[in-house]
Amino acid sequence: MLIAEAAFGYPRRWRHPVVAVGALIDGVERRWNRGDAVRQRLGGVALLALLVGLAALAGGAIERLAGQGWGLVAVVAIGTTGLAQRSLYDHVAAVLGPLARGDLPAARRAVAMIVGRDTETLDERGVAVAAIESLAESFCDGVVAPACWFLVAGLPGLFAAKAINTADSMVGHRTPRLIWFGWASARADDLVNWLPARLSGLLVCLAGGGGWATMLRDARRHASPNGGWPEAAMAGALGRRLGGAICYDGEPAQRAVLGAGPLPDAADLARALRIYRIACLLLWILVGALAWAR
Repeated sequence: MLIAEAAFGYPRRWRHPVVAVGALIDGVERRWNRGDAVRQRLGGVALLALLVGLAALAGGAIERLAGQGWGLVAVVAIGTTGLAQRSLYDHVAAVLGPLARGDLPAARRAVAMIVGRDTETLDERGVAVAAIESLAESFCDGVVAPACWFLVAGLPGLFAAKAINTADSMVGHRTPRLIWFGWASARADDLVNWLPARLSGLLVCLAGGGGWATMLRDARRHASPNGGWPEAAMAGALGRRLGGAICYDGEPAQRAVLGAGPLPDAADLARALRIYRIACLLLWILVGALAWAR
């Protein structure tokens, strides 16, 4: 599944299933996110239960219809929709191209496609930081975690994990409107990514030939219980500093500083992409060995 997704990616002309999941989340949030904090939290729990139930049922139904033999090819093909291995590489490489050419406006536009922070005033190093952080964190969320859950529980596990991740990205924010409604989705995402995040950090350190001390020292500084592991590992493997001051919607924010040394530049972003490719290869080997052992 990992190799197939890396080779072909997802057809850009087809509407991705995540779009439908996002539409469902948006509609439910507008209807169920009402009342006091208790009712909002209960509404968020109900949303999570609905998403996980539908995702697991859909995955199970597909596996039963596919059966064995050649049907497993269909299961693998459908499973690739839950991975972002190829698309993540393509999106970050789209930032590297103009950044390496010195076309900062184009690099800002490209990085704005993959991060939520303000990008209009970022300099070269700010763009590189944003792209590297997104690459490292999404390696866990979009590659390692779905691969792990597919290995553990097949399509039901993969679809459920993807639905949880989508819900967290949409409603798991600590804003006045979503702090209670998104609580269940945020905590569920922390749970399903706990082991994959640490495995992601390990793979990045192996792929980069170092970074262990930085990962173990700095991962817990991150606001997320999981996001710091692959990001700190990448910072250590590159010998560069990530995190620090950023802006969201014009409001300044401070992220934990991960790693030491200068901020990364375009050359470091190219190195990060090489580390990512090697880490993906190591994941292929690991998943293949575990699947064979089963």
